[in-house]
Amino acid sequence: MQIIKKLDKYILKQFCLLFAGTFFICLFIFMMQFLWRYVDDLIGKGLSMDVIARFFFYAAMTLVPISLPLALLLASLISFGNMGERLELLAMKAAGIPLVRIIRSVLSFVVLVACGSFYFQNVVAPEASKQLAALIYSMKHKSPEMEIPEGQFYNEIPGYNLFVEHKDMKTGMLYGVMIYTQGSGFDDTQIVLADSGRIQSTADDMHLQLTLYDGERFRNMQNTGSALDKSTVPYLRETFKKEVDLIPFDNNFSVMDAELFNGNAQTKNLKMINRGIDSISHYLDSMGHQKYEEYTRGFLVHTRLSGRADSAQLAQRVAERPQHFDSLYLNLTDHERERAARTAVDRVRTGTSQTDLFQTFSFDVNRSLRIHRVERHKKFSLSLACLIFFFIGAPLGAIIRKGGLGIPVVVSVVIFIFYYMVNITGEKLAKTGDWDVAFGLWLSTMVLAPIGAWLTYKANQDSAVFNFEAYQRFFRRLFGLRLHRSIARKEVIMVEVDAVSLVPKLRTFITDCADYVRTHQLWLLPNYFRVFFRYEPDAVVIELSSRLESFVEELSNSRDNRVIGALNDVPILVPDAHTRPFRRPNLNILIGVFFPVGIILWIRIWRYRLRLWRDMEQLQKQLSYIIQRIDNKK
Repeated sequence: MQIIKKLDKYILKQFCLLFAGTFFICLFIFMMQFLWRYVDDLIGKGLSMDVIARFFFYAAMTLVPISLPLALLLASLISFGNMGERLELLAMKAAGIPLVRIIRSVLSFVVLVACGSFYFQNVVAPEASKQLAALIYSMKHKSPEMEIPEGQFYNEIPGYNLFVEHKDMKTGMLYGVMIYTQGSGFDDTQIVLADSGRIQSTADDMHLQLTLYDGERFRNMQNTGSALDKSTVPYLRETFKKEVDLIPFDNNFSVMDAELFNGNAQTKNLKMINRGIDSISHYLDSMGHQKYEEYTRGFLVHTRLSGRADSAQLAQRVAERPQHFDSLYLNLTDHERERAARTAVDRVRTGTSQTDLFQTFSFDVNRSLRIHRVERHKKFSLSLACLIFFFIGAPLGAIIRKGGLGIPVVVSVVIFIFYYMVNITGEKLAKTGDWDVAFGLWLSTMVLAPIGAWLTYKANQDSAVFNFEAYQRFFRRLFGLRLHRSIARKEVIMVEVDAVSLVPKLRTFITDCADYVRTHQLWLLPNYFRVFFRYEPDAVVIELSSRLESFVEELSNSRDNRVIGALNDVPILVPDAHTRPFRRPNLNILIGVFFPVGIILWIRIWRYRLRLWRDMEQLQKQLSYIIQRIDNKK
């Protein structure tokens, strides 16, 4: 027995070709977005082609896991949309093949892609992230003169802290320059202020040439000269028109050691992440116990007792002979009280500073722990996203039945943007500790998985999920929107209008409408109990609506344009809108008991009664006009 049927081969071939194309398109889009973030690190650095090629290669490797779900969504939408548009899915279903059987071969391929995504994230992506981080760091430190920002200090040049008010990107000139340098120690300090300047690499890329114009130099001279000189000339002030300094700086491009980034969670596989989580958790526990013991010992009463400062013995003796604090305090002299208060304040300040420092340190360690947990969950959630997007795209394409790069691309982008927003929000809140890590990382999966299951069920049952006419009817009924007639004059009329027999019927109909309005008093509020608990259909309106539609159908064969125009102004009667809010009696009773909602719907019923009253008036007016036109034609 043949395991893979010809039908499976055909569907799989259609899908795989589209998947290959959409994958490279999605990867290219994400690459452009990634390049935009680091474009400043590439332009003007004089990087060779092999360095740029390595940058793009490592970046592509890190973006493969996020590109796969979108590629699968787009490929499944287009492929099954094409088959639905060509009626191939209809032919398969007519042959008795359900949708679940149709997607079986493609589903097997998607499972392999999901497994490959997990392997890629666990093996390839960590190494690529490590190499990419080392490459980006090295590129940022290549030609540092290109990195000098405006309005803030720049300290990437060893021994120099540089501030620039304005930088001309075309000429490379720096304006409003302030340089702070520190040599062998704090006493060997220089501050240089210059109106403008320029910094550029020398020809051998071993030095930076710093050229300054119209400036002053201030230098601490306390480490030089005699004692007399120290007392009279402690500082040196020097004015210059132009000054050129050579700063030792190896500007040749060299990639730093990638092993320095081994501590980042993004550069670890699943085994290393689990080991890192255990190490950080153990470190946090031990650090917490240590701090607890320190605080327990440190906050015990610590003062002299019998010439000793043993806080443990003092605490024991105070516990054995408890005394009132106020009594102890009043027995002290003023000097002892002042010293005790000053000592207490100093200890509180010291304890607060230590606590704040420990809080900052523990926050950083906890953040590292959360990032490790985020990366662990991300390896599984991104892999499962491949399956979820397939179960969204395949049934959605079968339902929409539109292929190509039109509607499928729009739908794919909307769905992926929604997924990306939910995923990024959950990930950020998980990293900050506002949400649980598992909840934040699996939130997008919990949102999209039920949608995929529902779409698959609807597509397998051939349900009209995107029947826009049904949605229009629902919202029209919900908001009370009326329908309007659209009758056009017929070019060819098969049956002529029998005006002689129709006019008396129309006059009788107008009389019946007037009698109904007079007897039912539609302008009054309806009976609440009758609306919700004792419903009776309005047989008169049902009969009038049926007669009206028969008149309209017969008069639509008229050759008179004015009669056709009057027919378009004839309102459409809704027989039951003014009698009950819902068709189900139990639902009406439930709403009637729930008084606040019942009042709102009761007023809505009154609105429909008023509209029916206006429709009856409009109906009599238009039919009277039609009768007049028919009489004038005789």
